[in-house]
Amino acid sequence: MPRASIIVPAFNASATIAETLKSLQDQSFQDFEVIVVNDGSTDHTVDVVKPFLRDNRFHVVDQPNRGLAGARNTGIANASGYYIGFCDSDDLWVADKLARHILHLDMSPDVGLSYAGSLMIDDEGQPLGLKQTPRLHSITAAEVFKRNPVGNGSVAVFRRAALMDIAYTPQKDRPRQWFFDETFRQSEDIECWLRLALTTDWEIEGILGHLTKYRIACGGLSANTNKQLASWKRMVNKLRPLNPGFFDTHEPAARAYQIRYLARRAVSAGDGFKASKYAHEFLKTSLRPLWEEPLKTLTTLAAAECLARTGYDPMRFASVLRR
Repeated sequence: MPRASIIVPAFNASATIAETLKSLQDQSFQDFEVIVVNDGSTDHTVDVVKPFLRDNRFHVVDQPNRGLAGARNTGIANASGYYIGFCDSDDLWVADKLARHILHLDMSPDVGLSYAGSLMIDDEGQPLGLKQTPRLHSITAAEVFKRNPVGNGSVAVFRRAALMDIAYTPQKDRPRQWFFDETFRQSEDIECWLRLALTTDWEIEGILGHLTKYRIACGGLSANTNKQLASWKRMVNKLRPLNPGFFDTHEPAARAYQIRYLARRAVSAGDGFKASKYAHEFLKTSLRPLWEEPLKTLTTLAAAECLARTGYDPMRFASVLRR
């Protein structure tokens, strides 16, 4: 039985998945399995994956398209590792990522979810000079809700027991367990992290370093931001019954942080109209981001206003996404 399982959801990922799987194959910690979930791909994804199957640690599970959450759930159901990590099919892990998370979890028995920072890469896999450098310790449910320090789905490495504690079986899909909510096509990550924080005693904790290379499709940075916000609101409405008092207290600030994030996405994409719209909206929602993160908030506001007035200069506004 491998010490760790790495789940790779794959839908029409033929252009990037070979690089992803090579980054996993090159991990310094070698006692793992990789489960590629072919989520109804219609391109050559399976053909690209086939050479990796010569390594008996690599496996493919085929299923009709269920979306990212559904592919992760299938991967977890087929995983045998004590620890379970996730890497999307266009992202990369640096060579010592798995080793460092396993050491962290081995040394910290109360931690159910381990994470680290990310480096941003472009469509061609080249560094964008941008980083996610999140808070690592004293992560409360409020911190998860407001700032999502885990960041993205290719960062997380779970203790299997923690995932089992948030598993549930929706009535419409018996007897298959869900860990991520398959009704979400966005916000499925934060919904999972927040449900873990609200319903269990497992700690969420990060480790130093930028151990994931997270690919950003630069042409689509500001696309579907309205859908992103709608999905985030639906996540809040779903989880509210778990702790109404928590949401009454923290939702205004969390909503402001979410809208600020959308403003920053719009700035990076050069969309001055959306950047300005979201910048004004998050200030009306709550001033807490201004008090708690004044530099980042003021930089976002200045970049959004400058972009709306003068147009887009990528070099001028690159620092907006730096963490």
